[in-house]
Amino acid sequence: MTVKPLWRGRALAVLGILLCAFSLRSAVASLSPLLDYITVEFPLPTAVIGLIGTAPPVCFAIFGLATPGLERRLGLERVTVIALSAIALGLVLRGFSMGSVSLLATTALIFAGVGMGNILVPPLVKKYFPDRLGMMLTLYTTAMSLSTFLPPLVAVPLADAAGWRMSLGLWGVFAIAGVLPWIIMLVTGRTNAVVETRPVAVQKPSEATGAHAVTDPAELSTGPIVTAPRNSRTFARLVRLPLAWSIAVVFSTSSIMAYTSFAWLPSIVSEIDGVSATAAGLLLSLFAIMSLPASLLVPVLVVRFQATRPLYVVALLCGLVGVTGLLFWSNTVTVWLWTGLFGIVGVMFPLALVLISIRSRTPESAVALSSFVQGAGYIIAAAFPLLVGVLHEISGSWTLPLLVIGGVLVVTIPFGIIAGRRRTVEEEWERRHGRW
Repeated sequence: MTVKPLWRGRALAVLGILLCAFSLRSAVASLSPLLDYITVEFPLPTAVIGLIGTAPPVCFAIFGLATPGLERRLGLERVTVIALSAIALGLVLRGFSMGSVSLLATTALIFAGVGMGNILVPPLVKKYFPDRLGMMLTLYTTAMSLSTFLPPLVAVPLADAAGWRMSLGLWGVFAIAGVLPWIIMLVTGRTNAVVETRPVAVQKPSEATGAHAVTDPAELSTGPIVTAPRNSRTFARLVRLPLAWSIAVVFSTSSIMAYTSFAWLPSIVSEIDGVSATAAGLLLSLFAIMSLPASLLVPVLVVRFQATRPLYVVALLCGLVGVTGLLFWSNTVTVWLWTGLFGIVGVMFPLALVLISIRSRTPESAVALSSFVQGAGYIIAAAFPLLVGVLHEISGSWTLPLLVIGGVLVVTIPFGIIAGRRRTVEEEWERRHGRW
């Protein structure tokens, strides 16, 4: 494959993907630090806060599963415009919420758009940057990490200066800006000028047996795309593959940790350690910022060095140490250490996204795998923010909820090992069932 400069003829695609990626997390991370400000104007029962925490994975699952059908009818770029428009509209309207119902409804609209965007970005990267996959995955996951830690970092100071409504609605600007490159590309016909390529398996002798073995996608040469049938058969096949389920579980583990923390971490550290609302927002930002180095390193380490399993083990161990520290040795000083260590569990998020791209051969199968992984992953994760709130209400402390969070990390160990298999879902199917 000819490797082109990143920006040559693709500047709008770069901007569109990065602005879309930035909008996917900012809407989630900007709310929980402001709950104390919002409750001054209208009450927010614990059940509503739990539902707001549960809304992201529920909406992501529902609209993530619906997105491939929309993509087949309208195309990647048109559905991306729809997704970003929903995010922008929801963010603006959420700033005008007059009660808990309207706050929940506008939040659901935002997350419907985010649910579609989550599915679309990996195939967009695969379509427009098949020659720069590692670099664009790095930029994409970095943009998502930035949009995760910046909102809680500035939410409280901005609310103090301009009010919580402005603090919530500000992030819609990025979604509006993200729509523009895709509209320009659609109007000018640039979406049809992309030459798609895909990895083609290279057969090479196995040192152990002398037989031919298929290399990892990171080691593959390239050739013209052979487009898989665009129908539900691809999705149905993924349901039967342990590799696809394992990637989904890794993704769901990341989602459980992230959205439970977005909903409850400020409350947890405030109650356990007695920190202020400002400090609680900074701790949430610290949790989020720990995934930034991962966003820069994970795509390179996985694509070039096949480091899936070592990265998973590091994320798992740091998450367990962080939860244990918060449970037993936390105070106003050490809470920063434990929160930072717990934040390293965020390595699983870019890891799962990279796996979606390199464990599929074509943009079409990447859409199906992205939909399956994120749909199943968010369904698994959906109950946990609400569950954590219910367990806290029943037990009167955060001990039981934190034990459940630690237990989730332990249970997922076998799935992380399977997700490290160095082959695509198509190869997995062919090994088990014959031709894809």
